[in-house]
Amino acid sequence: MSVSAALSAVASGRPFSTSREALERAAFALFEERGFDQTSIDDIADAAGIGRRTFFRYYPSKNDLVWGNFEQELRKMRSSLDTSAPGKPLMDAIRESVVSFNLIVPGNEEAHRRRMRMILGVPTLVANSTLRFAAWRAEIARFAADRLGVADDDLAPVVIGYSALGASIAAYEQWLKVEDADLSALLNDAFGQLAAAVRETSRT
Repeated sequence: MSVSAALSAVASGRPFSTSREALERAAFALFEERGFDQTSIDDIADAAGIGRRTFFRYYPSKNDLVWGNFEQELRKMRSSLDTSAPGKPLMDAIRESVVSFNLIVPGNEEAHRRRMRMILGVPTLVANSTLRFAAWRAEIARFAADRLGVADDDLAPVVIGYSALGASIAAYEQWLKVEDADLSALLNDAFGQLAAAVRETSRT
């Protein structure tokens, strides 16, 4: 359902069938119309045709709704990292898993752009992103530490985790600037440049 269709349903009072996806559609339509901070949980629940208590069965907060199934996707990334070939170079394994983590279902590109514009651009959500970005970095650091034979909190894997996150955000920022950009290609490019920088540093 498009944003305009969702807004039409909200205006007419027609309830959505209750699901996480329907709740997100109703919420993002309202965010686009009113702004994130100006939209309340009660507004979202009313638009979706559910009660406030039902909203909390799906999401603990309005902020969590914007992130969607982040924890589930993070578990998938962990599995992708852990099943990568042992002989694959470290940065190649991380790059492939991050690209897979960020694959967009065909037809969902615009919805994902709306989501990421909010996560990276709405001050309330930027502040709220710290814990989720930390969890994402921790998965990368854990994998790197295992490959390097060191503790998860040693400097090298922590640096790799921060670098991987920086490369991912840089790719997303470029993607959001260009309407027809290919996110997977940008992520591959960003991680390729990161790996090249690591190789260059190791030679000096």
